[in-house]
Amino acid sequence: MRRARLLLLAAVPALVTASVYFLAPEDPGAGGAGPDLSSAYRSQTAQDARGAEGAKAWAERSAGAKGAEGTEGERTEGAKGTGADDVLAGLPPGLAAPAEKELAQQLVASAENSTLDWRSAYAYIEDIGDGQGYTAGIIGFCTGTNDLLTLVEDYTEAHPGNGLATYLPALRAVDGTDSHEGLDPGFPAAWKAEARIPAFQRAQDSARDRVYFDPAVRLAKLDGLGPLGQFVYYDAMVFHGPGTDPTGFYGLRERTLRKSDSPTEGGSEKAYLDTFLDIRRAAMKTRDADIDTTRVDTAQRRFLDEGNLDLRRPLEWRVYGETYRVP
Repeated sequence: MRRARLLLLAAVPALVTASVYFLAPEDPGAGGAGPDLSSAYRSQTAQDARGAEGAKAWAERSAGAKGAEGTEGERTEGAKGTGADDVLAGLPPGLAAPAEKELAQQLVASAENSTLDWRSAYAYIEDIGDGQGYTAGIIGFCTGTNDLLTLVEDYTEAHPGNGLATYLPALRAVDGTDSHEGLDPGFPAAWKAEARIPAFQRAQDSARDRVYFDPAVRLAKLDGLGPLGQFVYYDAMVFHGPGTDPTGFYGLRERTLRKSDSPTEGGSEKAYLDTFLDIRRAAMKTRDADIDTTRVDTAQRRFLDEGNLDLRRPLEWRVYGETYRVP
């Protein structure tokens, strides 16, 4: 998670295309992309997910209800019975629909790996100098941020004797640091080799969904956000991590709610997302004043300014000087 780009990587734009087969809905207008929520749901929202800690507990509770192999929709169904969960289960899938989820991974990959072919990143691994050790895999799991360690621990429990298992003592020792002690020189090669195995690819998918995608989409639905807002939350979760501090995802959401009413609270979806992106961009700059913020400025902000709250195709955006297009 939290892969940073500090410099503009390309001076000359390149057009990248990918085919996505999905029939987009009619434009419902700038204020109508989010789900229609009941008053009971609004009340449950206030009880369950106000504040960073409460929101994190609520989002992660149901996201794991069916286990690592369940889909977002299945996990939501398994968590029914607590008011807000019942309402969520009856909402459209939004970004969790297969075609929309594919688009979400392409959008993230354009910023994380400078490609729309997100599956090519299973074997990715490097230290990008951001103080979080090795960054690896489809979502930027890091040796310094616990998510990579958890991934390898869970994978090893299901598949003992895999090519990464011998590195678990070293991964535990360097967790929370940028150290490579015990990992060099063999860990990058071991990661790349294991990434060729379908079981490890599925493990990466499951960890991505459980930690990042499912909680972000569920919480966005709780806040009354449509597909664009759900993606805005997901990308922020990936980059900033699922933390409750002021610059973690849940902290960013809490700060936004102090300034702007969510659609669930009767506010404008566009105005709410505008505030969230402003706060998120400022948080990115606190990490490094020279950090590249185009994943917000010329991608998500572009869709928002166009009023494309449903992420209707075709889509065109720019990240790090490269132009991407999904027809």
